[in-house]
Amino acid sequence: MKYFVYLLISGSNDKSVTYVGYTSNIKNRVRLHNTSKGAKFTRGRKWKLIYKKAYNTKSSAMKNEYLLKKNIKKRSSIKKKFLKNI
Repeated sequence: MKYFVYLLISGSNDKSVTYVGYTSNIKNRVRLHNTSKGAKFTRGRKWKLIYKKAYNTKSSAMKNEYLLKKNIKKRSSIKKKFLKNI
């Protein structure tokens, strides 16, 4: 089974908010976030998937999710690339 680390964005400017998570079913997870049934932080916003990366094990996905959450520079870089291409 594949696991994914993903980055979501809400909003379309420099004040947009990002969220990092991991899942085994990316489409369903994004749908849950957008219907206010995902993580509490994501409720009440519309989210777009801007980054995903697949891993072979749950533990490696969880480890890399943690690293992406803590790496503000990488998150900002991904966010800037997305906003630049809008």
